[in-house]
Amino acid sequence: MKPLARWLGLLLIALLGLQLYFVARIAAMVVVAPQSTSFQRSEAWRVATEKGSLRWRQQWVAYSQISNNLKRAVIASEDDGFTNHEGVDWDALEKAWEKNARAEQKAANQKPPAKAAPGKPAPKPPKVVGGSTITQQLAKNLFLSGERTLLRKGQEFVLTLMLEHMLSKQRILEIYLNSVEWGEGVFGAEAAAQHYFRKPASQLSSYEAARLAVMLPRPRYYEKLPNSGYLASRAEVIAGRMGGAQLP
Repeated sequence: MKPLARWLGLLLIALLGLQLYFVARIAAMVVVAPQSTSFQRSEAWRVATEKGSLRWRQQWVAYSQISNNLKRAVIASEDDGFTNHEGVDWDALEKAWEKNARAEQKAANQKPPAKAAPGKPAPKPPKVVGGSTITQQLAKNLFLSGERTLLRKGQEFVLTLMLEHMLSKQRILEIYLNSVEWGEGVFGAEAAAQHYFRKPASQLSSYEAARLAVMLPRPRYYEKLPNSGYLASRAEVIAGRMGGAQLP
């Protein structure tokens, strides 16, 4: 039992050391902008290995230099309770869980054809709906990989609490808007505004901001479909909801 206890003790020390490392990194973000996120570095590596070149467009801008239209649009689209919750929106998680369960049940009840017709694509798997808040998304992008495991989700929860307790809501939103992906190699509000609208992030209109917000769940997909009907119609919906979004 002694070797097992020793290994468990070393594991606990390693986990504690990792959490202290995260605490130090987040504490530094109170005054220092992160140069890159874990997600950005993994994407840069993927693009470099697949295409033989590094595409990375990002320019940090202060919170005051980002249009309030974009702040409201992102909150309305991604996390309408951002200013009120403490990092996790339990109601949104419950709704997402129920919606995913219904989608899985519907897919399971669909009787598969005896034989697929030649050239006919296989039925799509049920769409998974997330309930992550802006803070949870930031925690994942800053420090974690994209794998879906209970261990990673647990670490995301801990990081979310750290971010909420050590940074202001305004700082969380500022870091999020400056680091989130808006296309292949396009990170942050300023790069996105210049890439799609040839203007600074401070001058985005309500509709332009709404279009960028709608792109967030699948930015590389919508980058290739700028004339998407869904993108346009959903942007109209988000633009209509922006007036009710509370800014930190």
